[in-house]
Amino acid sequence: MYKSRNILFLLVIVLIALGCKDEVKNVISQDTDPEVTPTVLTKEITTLVSDSGIMKYRITSARWDIYDESKTPCWKFPSGLHLEQFDSDLKVAASFICDSATYLKNDKLWHFVGNVRTWNIRKELILTNEMYWNEKDKKVYSDSFIHIERPDRVLEGYGFESNEQLTTYKLKRPMGIFPIDEERRKARNSASDSIIQVEVPEDSINQL
Repeated sequence: MYKSRNILFLLVIVLIALGCKDEVKNVISQDTDPEVTPTVLTKEITTLVSDSGIMKYRITSARWDIYDESKTPCWKFPSGLHLEQFDSDLKVAASFICDSATYLKNDKLWHFVGNVRTWNIRKELILTNEMYWNEKDKKVYSDSFIHIERPDRVLEGYGFESNEQLTTYKLKRPMGIFPIDEERRKARNSASDSIIQVEVPEDSINQL
C-alpha cells in the first residue's frame, strides 16, 4: 500500500517537473527571437561610425537596438536620434534629429520619423515628419510636407529630394515662398549653432 503511494507520488513529481521544463523552454524561445529581441541593446550612447576606414557620422541616442541576427539586419532608435554626418575633412556637413529612426544595414537606408529636423553647412533648417537617407544613392528624400528656412526666406511644399549634404535640393510640389523676419532668423541661427559641432573625438568608433 505504502509502496504504491510512493510510486504514485514520484510519478506526479516527474510530470510536474517535465511540465515546468517545457514552460521554461517556451519563455527562452520567445525571449531570443531575433526578430523581436535585439542582439545588442545600448543606452545613452554617443559613438562614431566608420565604413571602410572612412569616418561617416556620429550618432547620439538614449537607446540603440541592434538586430544583427534578424532576417533584415537593422538598427533601431526608439527613443530618438541625433546624427551628425561628416565630410572628407571630418567637419559636420549635415545634422539630423528625430523622435525615432531605423537603419537597414544591407540597404544602407536611414528612415527618420517624427519631428525631423535637419541642418546643412549653410545653416538652412529643414523640418518634416518623415525623411529617408539612402547612403548607396547618396540621396535624401521625403514625400511628406516640408518646411525649409533659409537665411532670407521660407520655402514650403510637399515632396523633397536632395544630395546627402542637403545643399542641393528641390521641392516636388512647392506651396509658397515667404520672407523671414529678423527675430526668427536669430532664433534659427542660435538653434543650429547649438546642434552643429565640428570637433571629432578619437574614441568610440564603430564599423558599419
